[in-house]
Amino acid sequence: MEFNQINFVQILEELRDTARLQGNMLTSEQISEAFDQWQLDDKKLALIHDYFRNNHIGIDEQRDVQEDLSGDDINFLEMYLGELRELPPVSGGEKRAVMMSALAGDSGAQAKLVEISLPQVVEISKLYAGQGVLVEDLIGEGNVAAAMAVTMLECVESIDEVEGFIGKRVMDAMEELISEDSDNRQIDESVLGMVNEVNDKAKELYDNLLRKVTVKEVADELGITQEEVQEAVKFSADSIAYIKLLENEEQI
Repeated sequence: MEFNQINFVQILEELRDTARLQGNMLTSEQISEAFDQWQLDDKKLALIHDYFRNNHIGIDEQRDVQEDLSGDDINFLEMYLGELRELPPVSGGEKRAVMMSALAGDSGAQAKLVEISLPQVVEISKLYAGQGVLVEDLIGEGNVAAAMAVTMLECVESIDEVEGFIGKRVMDAMEELISEDSDNRQIDESVLGMVNEVNDKAKELYDNLLRKVTVKEVADELGITQEEVQEAVKFSADSIAYIKLLENEEQI
C-alpha cells in the first residue's frame, strides 16, 4: 500500500491512546499489526519503537512510571495522597449507587462522584509524568475535566461505562495540556519523518556509491544542514547504518 503520512500519524495517535489505557505499554505485535499495511522493515519498526519510548511508553513491558517523576512531583504526590487518604472510604456498592444517582442528574451525587474519582485522576497523571508538565498541573487539569465529565453522563449508555467515560475525559484534558505546553507531538512527528527521510536518502546513496556515506553527503542531497542529519541519526539511536560519522562531523 502507498505510504500516506496523514494515516501514519493518525495510527501513531491511536496507538498512544491505546498505550495510555494499557498503563503506558504497547506490545510489539500491536505495533506491527497497526502498520502492517505498509509492510515496514525491521529498521523502520525500530524507529517507531523509539518514538514510543521517547513518549514514555514501554514496549512489551510495563514502564515504571516512578522513573518519570521529578522531585517536585514526588513531594506533591506524597502530600496530595495524604489528603486523599483522609477522605471517607467508599465501598463498591456505595460507589455504584452514587454513579446511578449521578446518571439520573443528581447534582449532589455528581459532586460525590468527582470526589470518588480523585484517586483515578492521580493514577492517570502518572502516565503523563515527565512530558514537560508538573504532575500537580496535570492533576489540577484532570480534576477540572472530571468535574465537567460528571455533568455530561447523558452520553453514557450504562453504569458500567461511567468510570471509563470520566477516565477518558481526564486523559484527553491532560494530553491537551501537554500539547499546548510543549508542542511535543508535532515535534516528534516532524523528527520521525526526518529520520525516515535521512535513512532513505542514505540508503539510496549507499546503494549507488557502494560504501557508507558521510553526514555532509546526505545533507547536501536533501538540502538540509549537517546538524539536522545528525539529529536524525541521534533520534534513531544510531541505527542508520548507511551513514559513517567522521571525527570532524561529530564535533559540528
